Amino acid sequence: MSVKNVEAVRNAEAVTRVAAYAAPAAKAPLERTTVPRRPVGEHDVLIEIKYAGICHSDIHQVRDGWGEGIYPMVPGHEIAGVVAEVGSGVTRFAVGDHVGVGCFVDSCRECEYCLRGQEQYCVKGMTGTYNARDKQGEPTYGGYSTHLVVDENYTVRIPDGLSLDVAAPLLCAGITLYSPLKHWQAGPGKKVAIVGLGGLGHMGVKIAAALGAEVTVLSQSLRKREDGLRLGASHYYATSDQATFEELAGTFDLVVSTVSAPLGLDAYLGLLKVDGALVNVGAPEEPVELNLFSVIQGRKTLAGSMIGGIAETQEMLDFCAEHGLGSEIELIPASGINAAYDRVLASDVRYRFVIDASTI
Repeated sequence: MSVKNVEAVRNAEAVTRVAAYAAPAAKAPLERTTVPRRPVGEHDVLIEIKYAGICHSDIHQVRDGWGEGIYPMVPGHEIAGVVAEVGSGVTRFAVGDHVGVGCFVDSCRECEYCLRGQEQYCVKGMTGTYNARDKQGEPTYGGYSTHLVVDENYTVRIPDGLSLDVAAPLLCAGITLYSPLKHWQAGPGKKVAIVGLGGLGHMGVKIAAALGAEVTVLSQSLRKREDGLRLGASHYYATSDQATFEELAGTFDLVVSTVSAPLGLDAYLGLLKVDGALVNVGAPEEPVELNLFSVIQGRKTLAGSMIGGIAETQEMLDFCAEHGLGSEIELIPASGINAAYDRVLASDVRYRFVIDASTI
């Protein structure tokens, strides 16, 4: 089915259609179209989107890298904008407020994880901002669009200290690094390595340094060394050099991998101190191998982490505003999305593409 022939949802007379960029099928280029947005309900806010970040996970999902997608697909879960309308029961936001939406727009609200503010681990499954179905079975469409209707409880406030363009990537890249760094207590006296200096990794360096940790970047080459040191790293090593793993063996309390390609986990586990943790936030499409002696020797932890809950995302935004931590961005028009995807895959961006939604 052509994107231009997408039918409106249940109540066509009550639904507004908005401009968006969507992939009509797996691996197809994104094209301009319109998609439905539900009416503003009692606890909803209507957001006029100003900026939307391009995350590598957008590419994975558009191209069916993580499983079969729902098409047409409007990606985008790094959303920053302005409240244009509020429902009658909304208490947290007012028209004109600067707000953001991250990777999910709903959850069951009843399970132990939702009740403790970890909605990303909802037992029944969170509702993704895109490539998901809501509780009525309708597809969700993401931030590569002009407007979005979201429940106020899944919306966060962007502090005055952050401009919307550099804040947008924080809704995924920022919280994806902030959450594990806080959970594994990165801070003064801790040695932290960030694997990969890309859209995720560069925020990891900034946040870990602001938390007070001694930060090392582990990147394939030394090409971005100057950037890494400028962003807050104290050390920078090339992982293509085997001497790196010999020199740094047993060095780190925490290693956070942001790369979306399979790593030699045993080599990276060898960089940890006793009781150290290797935490994966990048999600390769392919399986990885592991020799269990790499974790047994040294009582090491191999873990993963997925974004953060709503309260923690707000905490992250406030922290970034306090420390002046915005994403390093390249602003593009919507017509440049497909070219930007190719450049992301070629590692040709420093460090996050952000779409100017006024060009959609």
